[in-house]
Amino acid sequence: MIAVLLGPPGSGKGTQAKQLLAERGWPQLSTGDMLRSAIAENTDLGKRAKAIMDRGELVSDEVVIGLIQDRMGKPDCKAGIVLDGFPRTIPQAHALDAMLTKVKRAVTRCVLFEIPDESLVKRLSGRRTCLKCGAMYHVESARPKKEGVCDNCGSSPLVQRDDDHADVIRKRLSVYHAQTAPIADHYEQQGKLHKLDASRAPKEVYLALIQALA
Repeated sequence: MIAVLLGPPGSGKGTQAKQLLAERGWPQLSTGDMLRSAIAENTDLGKRAKAIMDRGELVSDEVVIGLIQDRMGKPDCKAGIVLDGFPRTIPQAHALDAMLTKVKRAVTRCVLFEIPDESLVKRLSGRRTCLKCGAMYHVESARPKKEGVCDNCGSSPLVQRDDDHADVIRKRLSVYHAQTAPIADHYEQQGKLHKLDASRAPKEVYLALIQALA
């Protein structure tokens, strides 16, 4: 199983990917995590990526695809993998398809998490994060037991991250609609696209996700 989770920021893809890892054992391949690991392990790709990043440039799609290919070769990826956050553009989707064809594999499903923009703005702008342990809360749906104090570590304050302000969220959504949303058509043409309503409760979304991946 090679599953691509597609959807706007805050639609819950990361939460569902972690659930798939816990229940199915399918690793969530994060390009950021893979970059950091490759650099720490001083692999050939890690060296290339570090040189690019040290110049203040963005790591090329070629390097990212190489990292994904290397990671897919690890034993824990044999049963399945979940791609969340990649591909982000049509060229990346084509590059991913080409790499998978070379290793005689292919994307199995692309699941599109659908949710209205204004619902996402409300969801994300209401998030509050513990500065000490990173635990996340929400001013409406997941309030801490004591106002402004983290349930996990007892630290305060809980803050609104810069990227969770409404104007920033709308800019991120604009980028998503322009660059990433068209990928849905790419996989729909291949007969691999499944859509789900991501505005529901996480447990309901997970059940719908499992059905989409069946």
